[in-house]
Amino acid sequence: MTERAHPSPWVTLSRNDWSQLRQSTPLTLTEDEVDDLRGLTEAISLTEVTEVYLPLSRLLNLYVAATQDLHHATGTFLGSNTQKVPFILGIAGSVAVGKSTTSRILQALLSRWPNHPRVALVTTDGFLYPNAVLEERDLMEKKGFPESYDTAALVSFVAAVKAGVAEVHAPIYSHLTYDIVPGEQVVVSRPDILIVEGLNVLQTGTTSDRRVFVSDYFDFSVYVDAKETHIEQWYVDRFLRLRDTAFQNPRSYFHRYATLTDAEAVAFARDIWQRINGLNLAQNVLPTKTRADLILQKTADHAVESVSLRKL
Repeated sequence: MTERAHPSPWVTLSRNDWSQLRQSTPLTLTEDEVDDLRGLTEAISLTEVTEVYLPLSRLLNLYVAATQDLHHATGTFLGSNTQKVPFILGIAGSVAVGKSTTSRILQALLSRWPNHPRVALVTTDGFLYPNAVLEERDLMEKKGFPESYDTAALVSFVAAVKAGVAEVHAPIYSHLTYDIVPGEQVVVSRPDILIVEGLNVLQTGTTSDRRVFVSDYFDFSVYVDAKETHIEQWYVDRFLRLRDTAFQNPRSYFHRYATLTDAEAVAFARDIWQRINGLNLAQNVLPTKTRADLILQKTADHAVESVSLRKL
């Protein structure tokens, strides 16, 4: 007897097939705007935006409308006149995979749709514990791991936004000083859409864990994926670029690495990857991939080659 294959929970489309789903969605970004949005070592093009991110913005626009209709229907049933509820979009993926660029592009595209022009973006870096706390808890080598975040504060922040609180404050993280900026905050004021970007935003606990997680508030989630060998190389490339730019600033936490030779910088970056970022990817980030509603699969040149959408 032939063994029957298990049905897949995903619809996987090639980039070409996915791009056709854009239909008549207009391109609202210019080449200059894309230049401003792309990451340090990413060569994302206007073509990539057109073929990958425009169809995704169209899908999300449909999801926002459907979610608001469902919320209105529930309010009608309960006899309550509830206000519009922010749509929460989670963006997950490894260090250096390009999730920040994905988040910025989606923020720009989604804000061009007339029915949800207010799109806020918050990264979970702001909810890392300050370095002083991490050092006290011996967690500096675990920065980016789940235990290095003030998860309760992050959940409270997203819950308040979802509840329609007029102004919600989030801490600000500086990649220059590699620490939380004391006394500075970003203010989120009743957005139509809130994008929450971070390494571990799709993580949950065990089946017996009754805590509330930030992903419990997501209406849709995206995981940016690539082979680990590609991501490691992108991390090394980024480290080399930063050595020649941001690390040259005397205020930079990594200023002491600004004078490394190419060989020394590559060796150091690969060591960080293997001890910290690669380990975090394997243990904490990658296992959450299948919890996403949509997966963007990238190739070695950072281009998205396929898209997997979870079946409803």
